[in-house]
Amino acid sequence: METTSNSASLAAGQSAKSTDRLDVRRQAIFVVLTFLGMTSGLLGSWFGAPSSVVWASYAVAYVFGGWYGLKASVAALREPVVEIDLLMIIAALGALYIGAPFEGAMLLFLFSLSGVLEEYAIGRSRTAIKSLVEMRPESAQVLRDGTEATTPIEDVDVGDVFVVRPGERLPLDGVVETGESTIDQSSLTGESVPVAKEPGDEVFSGTINETGSLEVRVTRAATESAISRLITMVEEAQEKRAPTQQLIDRFEQPYVLGVFAMTAVAIALPLWLLNHSFEPTFYRAMTLMVAASPCAVIISTPAAVLSAISAGGRQGVLFKGGEHIETAGNVDAIAFDKTGTLTEGNTRLTDVTAHESGSSFSATDGGSIDSGLAADPTVEDGSLTDDRLLALAAAVQSRSEHHLAEATVEAAEERSLDVPGVSDFEAVVGKGVHATVEGWTIHIGNPRYVETVLEGRSIDGLEAGLDAVRELETSGKTSVLVVGEPNGSDELDERGATDETDGSGRLSVLGWLAFTDTIRPDALEMIEKLRERGVEQIVMLTGDNERVAQYIAEELGIDEVYPELLPEEKVEHIEMLQERHEAVAMVGDGVNDAPALATADISVGMGGAGTDVALETADIVLMSDKLDRLPYAFALSKETKRTLYVNFAIAFGAIAIMVIAILTAGIPLPVAVVGHEGSTVLVSLIGLRLLRFDG
Repeated sequence: METTSNSASLAAGQSAKSTDRLDVRRQAIFVVLTFLGMTSGLLGSWFGAPSSVVWASYAVAYVFGGWYGLKASVAALREPVVEIDLLMIIAALGALYIGAPFEGAMLLFLFSLSGVLEEYAIGRSRTAIKSLVEMRPESAQVLRDGTEATTPIEDVDVGDVFVVRPGERLPLDGVVETGESTIDQSSLTGESVPVAKEPGDEVFSGTINETGSLEVRVTRAATESAISRLITMVEEAQEKRAPTQQLIDRFEQPYVLGVFAMTAVAIALPLWLLNHSFEPTFYRAMTLMVAASPCAVIISTPAAVLSAISAGGRQGVLFKGGEHIETAGNVDAIAFDKTGTLTEGNTRLTDVTAHESGSSFSATDGGSIDSGLAADPTVEDGSLTDDRLLALAAAVQSRSEHHLAEATVEAAEERSLDVPGVSDFEAVVGKGVHATVEGWTIHIGNPRYVETVLEGRSIDGLEAGLDAVRELETSGKTSVLVVGEPNGSDELDERGATDETDGSGRLSVLGWLAFTDTIRPDALEMIEKLRERGVEQIVMLTGDNERVAQYIAEELGIDEVYPELLPEEKVEHIEMLQERHEAVAMVGDGVNDAPALATADISVGMGGAGTDVALETADIVLMSDKLDRLPYAFALSKETKRTLYVNFAIAFGAIAIMVIAILTAGIPLPVAVVGHEGSTVLVSLIGLRLLRFDG
């Protein structure tokens, strides 16, 4: 039922899109008829055509030129609201009343022409991202019973396998089952370089398979694909008005009423106090009404903001609302999470050392543990081996979702170790974990865990363990202690420690583990570009230890480092940054650090193409894991702000110049019309330029 509903929604969207196109075409035809009526009336009056022909021509111009404006005015008055369209209709009728039909027809022609151009500009920005859906094939070559069957994508189920050959677009999201290839993902993530894919890698609909043939297992239905979700969120973002737009909307009604009041004064004052004749007074008032109308002001913001949202979407940057574009343009401080953001997030276990076992090893350069090392986790004299230590640690960590835990379990699997069962697992956020394994309580944690959870308890080998951890941390490795406690009771007190009353709770350091994570190759360049774009302060907030954090910061040239932070402490640092800076952004993976992301003025999530969490939690989503999209996002925001300033300068400047000229030099209505509509079209086109922004 859900698939049917989504398909119906997609069909409704396509129908609405066709209706919009038809409406713009109809408006364009009306503009042409208005122009023909206006020019026919003017030429007829010049060359002495019958008055019936002249007035029939002007009638055509007025009917078709004022049709949409009158329709909008009537609809607004029913609310009741007074809009700019009513100003234009009254001004045109006023010109007709005083015997200036050509000026009125010209006003309606240029007003309707600017309306079509505005619709085109906004339509371009609204539909630019929709072209992605049209890139997706309508069918897939699904493998069923060993043969390929052409199947509409709406009928393909999650778990089905489809075949995609070189040069073809992928119809659905999935995971590569067999084959190797490179995929052009630029339409979705903005990555300019094709990405190599092999079995186990995720692929996305709408992207292009370049070299090899792939068999892909479907992971998402057609309506839930990355492209479909991207389009939906872009459309929702375009409906969310930017703060500037909200401000303009709030003042539009009072401003229009003010223009009507000013026009009335411009008529009444000269007639009653200065005894001017009616026709020139009324003509000047109509000219003043046209000049003061805020069409250009009102179109300035949506023309720029909607274009920016669409441009970002095509570059793999999703702004989830116009307000975020404006706020991001003010960012002068950025806080980064470390793991998975500045580093690749592929944490690997590099060192396992059993305390006083005499046998230790180090897998250098971030490599994984060599599965060729001794496979037997026990020795005859009963001493603890590195393998046995790893098996115990993996047993405890198998219950945790932390990236260090995942690396520990993966290392044990690579060495085919026999991992025992575990019970009474408990995690202490930001510090460590403990559980019962074969009658032992095994604690795995950083030094803060030992200082707090095991506070006040005697631990054999603690100094040697802490010295080893510190030494490993100086080389940029994250290290934890493994502390064991043979006990007769599995009950833990509120600190996570066992009761020592039975004499069995003697703690001792069993060994230590060290992990490393690779700095992203593009992280340093990204930080340099952010500084070039006006970011004054770059900060790293991490739960990792100080030595590892300082090592990463020195490599990347980060200004401030705050290590060993709990989630609530990251919020405090974000708030402190906000006191010193205009706007603060937080960049993370969208899974951890949720409080800090929510506190920051702008939250940025990475890897949205593959994760639902990043799409849901962040204000700005980078659809790929490429850090170069981050400077682009802030550059686009700043360019949008500059565009808004230029547009407002043109819009308000044109109004001021024309009003002053009317009151002092008495410029004619056609000049005011050209100035008014010309500025409206100009700001629309300037906003439309953002569609081509590439950073």
